[in-house]
Amino acid sequence: MSNRILVLYGSYRSDRMGIRLTQFVVEGFRARGDDVELIDAKAIGLPMLDRMYKEYPKGGAPAALEELAGKIRTADGFVFVTGEYNWGMQPGLKNLTDHFLEEWFWRPAAIASYSAGRFSGARAALAWHGTLSEMGMVVISSSIAVGPIAQTLSEDGKPMGEGGKALEHAFPRFADDLVWWMEAARAQRERKKPPY
Repeated sequence: MSNRILVLYGSYRSDRMGIRLTQFVVEGFRARGDDVELIDAKAIGLPMLDRMYKEYPKGGAPAALEELAGKIRTADGFVFVTGEYNWGMQPGLKNLTDHFLEEWFWRPAAIASYSAGRFSGARAALAWHGTLSEMGMVVISSSIAVGPIAQTLSEDGKPMGEGGKALEHAFPRFADDLVWWMEAARAQRERKKPPY
C-alpha cells in the first residue's frame, strides 16, 4: 500500500527559493513509490483566516477549503517545507494550516526547512514543531535543513555541491522515519478509534 503524503509549502514571494526543496521532497517520496501531492498555499490563495473550515455550516465552506479539508483528512502524513522569516514562520503556510484543526489529527508530520544563509531555517523549524504538535500531529524527530539553498539545490530541485550531497544522504532517514510513523498511525487508527 502506498502512503498518501501532502507536501505543504507556503512562500508567497515572487522569487521563491523554497520551491526547490519542495520539488526535491516531492520527487524523493515519489521515487520511493508514495502517493505525493504538493499543496502550495500561494496557488490555493486562501484569505487571511476569518473562519476556520469547521466554523462553516456543513456544505457551506468555500470550495477551496472543502477540497483541501478532504485532502488533509485522507492523507497518511504531511511534510511542511518552511522558510524562515525574521526567526519565524512564513505567514502564508501558517495561514493555510490554521484554517483547519481536527482534519490534521492523528497523523505524523515532518519538517523540511531552508534559508538563504547557513542557519537553514532551523529557527522556523523549531517554531513549527510546537505548532504542529498543538494541532494534533506527531512531529517526527528527523528533519531536513537546507542552507544556503541556492548553493544546495538547482532551480529544478536537483542537489548540487557538498550541500546537495549532504541532503541526498539525509533524505532516506527522513523518509524512513515519516513512513514508519505513517504506518504505525494508520495501523492504530484501524485497530482503535481515536479518543476524540
